[in-house]
Amino acid sequence: MQADRSTILLFHSAPVVRAIIREILEREGYVVRATGDLGIAVDMARESPPDLLLIDVYVADISGHDAAVYLTQRCPDMRVLMVAGMPADARMEIRTTGEGFWVFPKPFAAADLAAKVKEILEAG
Repeated sequence: MQADRSTILLFHSAPVVRAIIREILEREGYVVRATGDLGIAVDMARESPPDLLLIDVYVADISGHDAAVYLTQRCPDMRVLMVAGMPADARMEIRTTGEGFWVFPKPFAAADLAAKVKEILEAG
């Protein structure tokens, strides 16, 4: 369990996936605020800047990448982990690496997600 109680903003448009990811991360001791709406995500980030944004590559009517860029402009110290349900795409890797975003492929095991989140938070 995490001792530092890092805060994660989870932005995923699929309610079931959002609930599963939230449960995985809360079980690890993280504080998780979750939404599938960009406006709500902006309000949450403004209210209390998270340590990590965990976002799907595709969310509702906006690309996850564009939403992550928008949110990091408001919370520059926030790290970003994008989950992608597609094969590794060199273009996505190049696009996100230059910005300091991490990409994590779906499907994933709960332990692998928890380990990746911990790695990113400890790297910061």
